[in-house]
Amino acid sequence: MEMELKLELVVVPVSDVDQAKTFYEKAGFRLDVDAAPHDGWRLVHLTPPGSEASIIFGKGLTPAAPGSSQGLYLIVSDIEEARAELLGRGIEVSEIFHDAGGLLYHGHADGQVTHQTEGGQERLAGPHPERASYASYATFSDPDGNGWVLQEVKQRAPGR
Repeated sequence: MEMELKLELVVVPVSDVDQAKTFYEKAGFRLDVDAAPHDGWRLVHLTPPGSEASIIFGKGLTPAAPGSSQGLYLIVSDIEEARAELLGRGIEVSEIFHDAGGLLYHGHADGQVTHQTEGGQERLAGPHPERASYASYATFSDPDGNGWVLQEVKQRAPGR
């Protein structure tokens, strides 16, 4: 029998727990837990709509610097619809883009979306011309600068 490893939770480092909670709820994440059993420690657990994995943040959870989490991917079936919904919720989202070579976007190393990234990627405006799975993107950041990538997947790769 093959071992199963399922990603369940990602810690997102934030500076202001209440501000982050408000942002993620505004983005449509479901609040699962907000607990502060003692002074100096607080946990907020939220789940993106339709996701089996969740995020947590809070006070006393991680030594990571606020905003240091980059390249957090949210998979969507329709990039234009997802972007429009986030914009409608008041979330600032980049324009939709794709890579000229059709490679996985990797321009989030420093938290900033760039036109040209290391490795020869070239970011082009608009969704992938054929709307190929894994090929269209949009980005947004939380108030601390933790970087999120929307990636359109219409058909998953085999084994997924």
